Amino acid sequence: MNTQPATDPTATPSWTVGDVTVHRIDETLLPPATGGWLLPDATPDLVTAQDWLHPHFADDQGTLHIASHSFAFTLDGLRILVDTGIGNGKERANPAWHNLNTDYLRRLTAAGFPPDSVDLVILTHLHADHVGWNTREVNGEWVPTFPHARYLTSRTEREFWAGYDMDEARRQMFRDSVLPLEQAGLLDLVDLPPDGALIAPGLRLLPTPGHTPGHLAVELTSQGETALITGDSIHHPVQLTHPTIGACVDIDPEQSETSRRTLLDSLADTNTLVLGTHFAPPTAGRVITHQDTYRLLPVPATERPPREEHS
Repeated sequence: MNTQPATDPTATPSWTVGDVTVHRIDETLLPPATGGWLLPDATPDLVTAQDWLHPHFADDQGTLHIASHSFAFTLDGLRILVDTGIGNGKERANPAWHNLNTDYLRRLTAAGFPPDSVDLVILTHLHADHVGWNTREVNGEWVPTFPHARYLTSRTEREFWAGYDMDEARRQMFRDSVLPLEQAGLLDLVDLPPDGALIAPGLRLLPTPGHTPGHLAVELTSQGETALITGDSIHHPVQLTHPTIGACVDIDPEQSETSRRTLLDSLADTNTLVLGTHFAPPTAGRVITHQDTYRLLPVPATERPPREEHS
């Protein structure tokens, strides 16, 4: 497995969808123990039986490879970021997330998306590893990292957590990564009907509940081509072969499986490019049927050199 987020540390892995370039903004590869904790039913024997997962998505011992990254693209003049990772300097119960110090913002800027230029941040859901770069610490306070952006998530998602009896770790996450957005008036909530909500030309948010009640996936369409950013509706490609495998932190495991199966059925044997929010490199692929289930046919990224300025 490539232990670096990109072969060239200054390059940005990217894919073309119509006339849109989707950039993967790497944060960190997660420790080997992550897979066994997150997807406990993905046992080593089960994983090694799927030889197509090796070497990109699992090692030959059945250990899953899992990454944290965002996706950034410009669509119809909007400069968009999907999910914001774990963040730097955040107090977290998970030791793999605690007090990180990564070069995420440098990578985002190198891709041509300096923080001041971002117009829209879409949050697939409000978990700590998807909202961390919503804010950064300035003079001892957590302030929005993208001060000119609107941050967008599902109304169902925000209202669920508002009524949830959170433990201290989750309350801390809301204090440092969600409440500052609300206090700044930057967080917008969207209602998602069953067929999704078109929030800009070529940009649709699709309800994929289960992992959290308001979880959403992001569909991008340009020039007749389509990409789908999974969020945590699918954590790892092993779930294509075994959709029954859920995450230990799914709020509603049965609904999560239903959403995953519905999504995979809609993607199978189409040209839709699937971009996995936690998929290790090569990260993207197309869902193909295999016997009575699915596999991911990888689509490698093109590594683009850093941009000196954004357009």
